[in-house]
Amino acid sequence: MSVRSGSFLMQDKAEWQVTGPGIQRQIMGYDEQMMLVKVKFQKGAVGEMHSHPHSQTTYVASGIFEFNIDGEINVVKEGDGLYIAPNLPHGTQCLEAGLLIDVFSPMRKDFL
Repeated sequence: MSVRSGSFLMQDKAEWQVTGPGIQRQIMGYDEQMMLVKVKFQKGAVGEMHSHPHSQTTYVASGIFEFNIDGEINVVKEGDGLYIAPNLPHGTQCLEAGLLIDVFSPMRKDFL
């Protein structure tokens, strides 16, 4: 049996999950190979350093974030993107409230 979301996930019907102080995520589609997630940050919220075996690419839809990827620190803003290879430690601090669009491969079963 395959694991996947429905074909259409409407944002006004998809549940927001609180993942930490000032951080929420909304899962917007997935199957075993990939997952799309919106992550909303309030100013000052911190995505703690962590790692996972998934490839991750992130698009900054709005806001300003300071990212640390394996010791390399950079500030990204609306329109920027980043790639995080599997198992690299990474984290972020939100400098200006915003929204990130994350894509994971394979899907993050721990998010379901």
